[in-house]
Amino acid sequence: MSLTRLLAVAPALLLAACASVTPPPASAPGTAPVAARAVPLPHIDRSYTSENQDSRALYIVLHYTVLNWEKSLKVLTTGGQVSAHYLVRDEPVASYALVDENRRAWHAGASFWAGNQNLNSASIGIEIVNPGYTDTPMGRVYAPFPQAQVDEVIALVRDIQARQKVRPDRIIGHSDIAPGRKQDPGPAFPWKQLADAGLVPWPDPNLVLIKRLEHEVAPQSVAWLQARLARIGYKTPQTGVLDEATRDVIATFQMHFRPSDIGGIPDPETAALIEAITTPSGMRLVQPDGSSQPYTWRW
Repeated sequence: MSLTRLLAVAPALLLAACASVTPPPASAPGTAPVAARAVPLPHIDRSYTSENQDSRALYIVLHYTVLNWEKSLKVLTTGGQVSAHYLVRDEPVASYALVDENRRAWHAGASFWAGNQNLNSASIGIEIVNPGYTDTPMGRVYAPFPQAQVDEVIALVRDIQARQKVRPDRIIGHSDIAPGRKQDPGPAFPWKQLADAGLVPWPDPNLVLIKRLEHEVAPQSVAWLQARLARIGYKTPQTGVLDEATRDVIATFQMHFRPSDIGGIPDPETAALIEAITTPSGMRLVQPDGSSQPYTWRW
């Protein structure tokens, strides 16, 4: 072999040697050196696939940032100890991928849903640029979401759901998994538009109407409400007492399903919505052709 050819292949030979030879362990003083040992690569047969599996991403969790675009991007990409898989800008509207879906983003924090805790490890987080709320003399006011931004969130959620096979009842808000501690994406976020787009199920309005009339005549107990909210997925006290934690859960539920009144009071409409969700086939899910089919919440 010519010198030129030898110099050309030398780096490849060196890399091959590094990859296939394990450095010898250090020899004890006064003993002969131990020879290097070649380590073969594993032989992996990928011709079989188990049916018993699903995506590591079981949930899609929606947030708002409470910051403008520039500050949102900085916090989510630098040393702030918080991140999300996606950030949806408001002006101009665009989605930014910040963390690979196969990696864990730090967006959920202390969280709980349907028996699962610390949802960072099993969810994809979407942050939406939005200022959140302002406390005024007339009460708390939540900022609206521009329709173009909502359309972008719907498109992004649809894409993730299709690829990761996330169940419709597992597309939830940060407030749902942390009642009282978190309010995002807040009552101004139009969950009903996601339902109309076929992404999430929604309580059957006819059933809600019937149940509302029933609850007006015979209101349910706090214990009943707590048990039903826990079945939906919320971390709910089971005390039979309308304490602060229970009111936080009710207010969070109302933000998601009845945003016109989020005071945390268990009124007949709220009870009817809760009963519809916890009744087999009490939800409806819009199909690709525009029709809707009964949907059973998977509690």
